[in-house]
Amino acid sequence: MSAEPKVSIVILNWNGKKYLQQFLPVLLATQYSSFEVVVADNGSSDDSVSYLQTNYPSIKLIRFSENLGFAKGYNEALKQVDSDYYVLLNSDVEVTPGWLQPQVDLLEKNKTIAACQPKILSFNNKKMFEYAGAAGGWLDKYGYPFAKGRVFDICEEDQGQYDQSEPIFWASGASLFIRSGIFHAMKGFDEYFFAHQEEIDLCWRIQLAGHKIYSCPSAVVYHIGGGTLPKGNSLKTYLNFRNNRIMLSKNLPFSKKIWIMPVRNFLDGISAWKGLLTGDGGYFIAILRAQLAFIKWWLFYKKKSIFPASKNGELSGYLKKNMVWQHFIKKKKKFAEIVDNKKAAG
Repeated sequence: MSAEPKVSIVILNWNGKKYLQQFLPVLLATQYSSFEVVVADNGSSDDSVSYLQTNYPSIKLIRFSENLGFAKGYNEALKQVDSDYYVLLNSDVEVTPGWLQPQVDLLEKNKTIAACQPKILSFNNKKMFEYAGAAGGWLDKYGYPFAKGRVFDICEEDQGQYDQSEPIFWASGASLFIRSGIFHAMKGFDEYFFAHQEEIDLCWRIQLAGHKIYSCPSAVVYHIGGGTLPKGNSLKTYLNFRNNRIMLSKNLPFSKKIWIMPVRNFLDGISAWKGLLTGDGGYFIAILRAQLAFIKWWLFYKKKSIFPASKNGELSGYLKKNMVWQHFIKKKKKFAEIVDNKKAAG
């Protein structure tokens, strides 16, 4: 009998000692015969590194002198990890004992699948889907990400309604299971993003290259996460709006980009003014900064980004509708109210 594929579970840590203390013991109890845990420390100022060196000397530790961000941090770390599969796992995720095997089996049985994600439930309410990926990510035609079990800020209760493994648009960076060869062939994450939506961009490029992204709901993890973007957190708002615009510009074909981008500009403007009129000036300024930063990227920094090698791949998990209209105007709150699985992807 051949040996099972090697899986490297890589945690990008930044001042996350409390999560390492809480979740590493559970992670190390994973029921799979060929895995390793790697912690890449992103310039932490707490005592995460000394804690790991004292309590887990067998865990491979990669150290960076500064915070490289999610995208560059993982790119640099994974250059130093030799494995068949990578799992990019947030430090604030609690796994279940058998979470790894179903994902290995899925990709071993279907070589067209490049990456997948488990079902991601809330650590604080384990009956509810968690914001960062839920049961698998989708994208609407204007670039708004949502997920099976999460529409904008509304998360559904898990009642087994999304327990079928099937193609999705993007797999969550909170727990991303990916073929190592594909990750490197795609040149990894776009480091210009720094953080936020880099996994959506990567999955889009993977699909355009002819591979598939899947959900694997028989694998389950629990994520603490941040959920909705809190008011006043201008950096997150700025990065999300900036990176989403860059992602659309890179990956859309020209025939769609020339009309989708102006519509998205208009919708972002509405969102910004709504924030200002409801007293959230920081939100307004963050979106304005994101607009200006996108123009700056387009004029001066496009060469630093990773563009898709091909735009011929068929997209799964792509909604040919406007999520803003569906959710805010038509008041649809659940994934199944918006998506017709038989007709939505294309």
